[in-house]
Amino acid sequence: MGEIRILLVEDDHEIRETVGEILEEEGYVVTTATTGRDALDKLKAAATLPSIILLDLMMPVMDGWAFRREQRNDPALAPIPVIILTAGSITENMATLEATDLLRKPFDMDVLLEKIRKVFDMRTT
Repeated sequence: MGEIRILLVEDDHEIRETVGEILEEEGYVVTTATTGRDALDKLKAAATLPSIILLDLMMPVMDGWAFRREQRNDPALAPIPVIILTAGSITENMATLEATDLLRKPFDMDVLLEKIRKVFDMRTT
């Protein structure tokens, strides 16, 4: 499948750095953003779109909910699968995010890596 690019959208510096480093060690090309607005700006400026987005919901400036609305309304960005990473309570409203998968913080990195692999297994079969 070639190079797998991941956009990690997370405002918590420690989580962003730790998860980013582990993903890079696994061979993924990682770009990070600290807010939904930052993520949208990077997506619109990117020469190559990411293969997947890992999205925190609770962020300043533009939260994950607003980011998903904007992403789904952009035909170029809408097809990119999204895995939600949240410390918030998981409710029935999560279905409105139309995410590929969801992980509750704190999460196990092995579980996240498995969820990422699952997304690519679904896309290549």
